[in-house]
Amino acid sequence: MMKLFAVIDEADAPVLAILAQEMLLHAAGEKGFEIEIYRRNGSAVPNISPAWQNGDIMLLVGSRQGEENKPAWAAGFSGPIIAATREDIFNRSAALWRQIEQAAGKSAAAPGERAIKDAGGRAAIDGSAAIGGNPSVPHKGETAARKVQKLVAVTSCPTGIAHTFMAAEALMTGAKALGLTIRVETQGSVGAGTPLSEEEISAADLVIIAADREVERSRFNGKYVYSSGTKAAIANGKAYIQTAIDRAERQNAGSNPGAAAQAAGGQKGKNGFYAPLMTGVSFMLPFVVAGGLLIALGLALGGVNVEEQNGSFAHILWQIGARNVFPLIVPVLAGYIAFAIGDRPALAPGMVGGFVSDQIGAGFIGGIIAGFLAGYISRAAAHYIRLPRTIEGLKPVLILPLLCTAATGLILFYVIQAPTTALLHMLTDWVRGLEAQSNGAIINALLLGALIGGMMAVDMGGPVNKAAYTVAIGLLSVKIYTPMAAAMLGGMTPPMALALACYMRPRCFTTKERESSAATFIMGLSFISEGAIPFATRDPLRVIPCLIIGSAFAGAVALLAGTGIIVPHGGIFLLPIKGAIINYGGYFMALVSGAIVSACCLCLICRPLPKEQNQPPAVKRANGL
Repeated sequence: MMKLFAVIDEADAPVLAILAQEMLLHAAGEKGFEIEIYRRNGSAVPNISPAWQNGDIMLLVGSRQGEENKPAWAAGFSGPIIAATREDIFNRSAALWRQIEQAAGKSAAAPGERAIKDAGGRAAIDGSAAIGGNPSVPHKGETAARKVQKLVAVTSCPTGIAHTFMAAEALMTGAKALGLTIRVETQGSVGAGTPLSEEEISAADLVIIAADREVERSRFNGKYVYSSGTKAAIANGKAYIQTAIDRAERQNAGSNPGAAAQAAGGQKGKNGFYAPLMTGVSFMLPFVVAGGLLIALGLALGGVNVEEQNGSFAHILWQIGARNVFPLIVPVLAGYIAFAIGDRPALAPGMVGGFVSDQIGAGFIGGIIAGFLAGYISRAAAHYIRLPRTIEGLKPVLILPLLCTAATGLILFYVIQAPTTALLHMLTDWVRGLEAQSNGAIINALLLGALIGGMMAVDMGGPVNKAAYTVAIGLLSVKIYTPMAAAMLGGMTPPMALALACYMRPRCFTTKERESSAATFIMGLSFISEGAIPFATRDPLRVIPCLIIGSAFAGAVALLAGTGIIVPHGGIFLLPIKGAIINYGGYFMALVSGAIVSACCLCLICRPLPKEQNQPPAVKRANGL
């Protein structure tokens, strides 16, 4: 990628210099240039990075000095220098960028590289040799001459616990098998654990985004990017990287490359439902966990009457959780759904829409609607509202938040309030009615528990699992705790059942699966359903139905026993926290019975493996296998 250094003179008009800088950044992203911009005051020497001498082109804005009369501080720069004014950027940008692109064509043939054209007519660089002597993999979307050797990747999932790191491991394994180098940034539950540097991104031939929620992409402008969910990467990292190399698209400013690939994989990024919803859920989870645990601690220290113990330590803990943290759940959910669709201008309208939904009684259902409403209104407004270039910078910080917040709030009050409030009241009344002991209520409780629990085992962290989990979390915000018990127990059951089945009928499992059964069991106790994925991948048609049956059984038993959980995560580690689990007896009965049912189904249905697949390596060597 061509690198452009721009130096803007801000001596006479600093505000116009800032606007010129923003326009250059936006245009460079669209044109596929990597750009670094510096501002200087009159004759002062700009404080430029030492890397500027390796740049391809220099643009001097507000200066009349050209290539033949370069300033003294630019003596070490060997590439073309273009002189321009702010007027060129504001009103003659097309002509200016033609001049820059022509200069780029002249300086593209650097030592050890040669400029080529791909099928779309874009300039590309063919490196001279692959690292370590391994042949580079050609990018089939262009000509075979363009090579891919260095990759960077970002992996992320809504909870940031399992899929994030499983996808990262699969990508690293696949890249190694292909002889490529890769650096993976894992955006887990505590943020970016291994953040990519600007230098690594700049040097990369391809960017891979394997994420089940929206991630910040502006830093990849000008790079070839491929994006999808984590599931495809986990299934086969090597094949996934080959697909990424074939289908990657150049990301321009404001574009969403890989949307087609996401759609093919069941995820539609900013144009769909799942990815924005999971983005909202991932940002909402810490608030639900913190609020629920604070409430549980308050109840543990102060008892069931903690609300009446004004001024006590237990009451303050309970109050922080119940009255300060929990009211933020719906606004955060709505705000980050909107953010995933309409970027930063949509954040304020989405959060305000979530707050309004909570105030008018529409609850989490209204919050979800508000988030999508604010996101699409903000995106449409950003696209259709056109302003003079001199005040374009006001659009994202003033005009869009004002108009979109007003529009979202008015629609919620006048259109959405009545139907969503009625729907939420109907849902909460129905779930609360399950606590009655009538025959109809018992049957409904069994059905709801089986449905939520079974959905948790369908794809272990995938869209179906997250749909059930999101409903359970939403009902926590209106103090309905039984669906969360069905969801958590249904998610804990699959890994525990598989580990149990490894001991009950070891011949049905490979040596590697049996060796990992203890770790799988612990993952189940921790409410990490993804521990079952390696087992389900080998024989999905037999394993997954067995897991669904056990999880549905666990969910049904939990609701029938009136079990509730007021915290959305933690698994077995919630036991020491008094008040976090309602009805310990029902909790254990549902968990143990669900795991046993799934394990028994697995033992009955799964067929024994051939000896060469389930014998230890030492036995294989002894038998000459």
